[in-house]
Amino acid sequence: MGWLDSSHLPQAADNATLAGRLMLPEGPTPVFVVHGRVLDMSRVAPTVSLLLERENPADASGGIDIGGVADLARPLLSPFDLQCIKACGVTFAESAVERVIEERAGGDAGRANALRETLRERIGADIRSVRPGSAEAATLKAALIEEGLWSQYLEVAIGPDAEVFTKAPVLSSVGTHSDIGVRADSDWNNPEPEIVLAVNSKGKVVGAALGNDVNLRDFEGRSALLLGKGKDNNASCAIGPFIRLFDSGFSMDDVRNIVIELTIEGEDGFRLSGSSSMNQISRDPLDLVKQTMSDHRYPDGFALFLGTLFAPVQDRDVAGSGFTHKTGDVVSISNPLLGMLVNRVTYCADASQWTMGIAEFMGNLAARGLLSSEKQKDIAA
Repeated sequence: MGWLDSSHLPQAADNATLAGRLMLPEGPTPVFVVHGRVLDMSRVAPTVSLLLERENPADASGGIDIGGVADLARPLLSPFDLQCIKACGVTFAESAVERVIEERAGGDAGRANALRETLRERIGADIRSVRPGSAEAATLKAALIEEGLWSQYLEVAIGPDAEVFTKAPVLSSVGTHSDIGVRADSDWNNPEPEIVLAVNSKGKVVGAALGNDVNLRDFEGRSALLLGKGKDNNASCAIGPFIRLFDSGFSMDDVRNIVIELTIEGEDGFRLSGSSSMNQISRDPLDLVKQTMSDHRYPDGFALFLGTLFAPVQDRDVAGSGFTHKTGDVVSISNPLLGMLVNRVTYCADASQWTMGIAEFMGNLAARGLLSSEKQKDIAA
């Protein structure tokens, strides 16, 4: 579990309103960071999910100043609590090609390199040129089927329906400087640096954070039906350090143009850098929000991973084997507008186990006198 310090903050943080959660002695507590001061917001709303339901989520009035960022050494949690953790996949053309490679390689990293050049040359150029769900995309689909190159991943890359799945259970995501987990029986896996939107129950996007959608490429490559095992494991979902709330200085247009930087540093001296540019996404973020809510409602709101352009192919050990994590890797995901999310890789079984579920969380809030039906009605009104 990481600690709050100024290195987590965005550049020019004095002009931002940051929403997050600290583990205080009394329990998990929603906080704002404004002008370098940490405000306990629990008396305004006991959960981050309820803070985001207010008419103006960035309004910090009513918060209690509990210290400066530099003075308050407390564990920093994932900024999401009762929200569902959803994710969209295959939203970038480059990552779509990599998913097809995984599928055709059957999850075997050693076979992937031989497929990469051919498939990127044939499929990659085409899917970059079409808008998902368009008539042109349908024509391309027919051509690829005729050539024997069609894939379930191309269906969600250029078809009308985006891939939307549940990444992690409520309350299970981890924050910055917490360990992240990969399964010990996975031989091909990687981080996925992404933007995570904060969406309230009305479907309104109120802010954004950084996320790591830890991915087991061998599991999903063997079968798309193993997506759950490839994505939803202990400590496999990291978000943070804070949700930067939308205001006059930060908006969805900023999100659409963010470049996310990623660095992996291994204990073996290995280093890999990469990036993901949101202006290369195939579907607009608001369309992904709409599709997530098309036939579902989220009364506590949801977090939405938007997918990534990043798919590491750099060989780590054996030539042609590509990249995979080793325990002890430190993954840093950053952007000047959103700060830095840092996590160390370990096996899922060795990471801190998720133990505080909804019942215990509600019991903690009740014991602190933070639950009031009237207050919650006022917030939701």
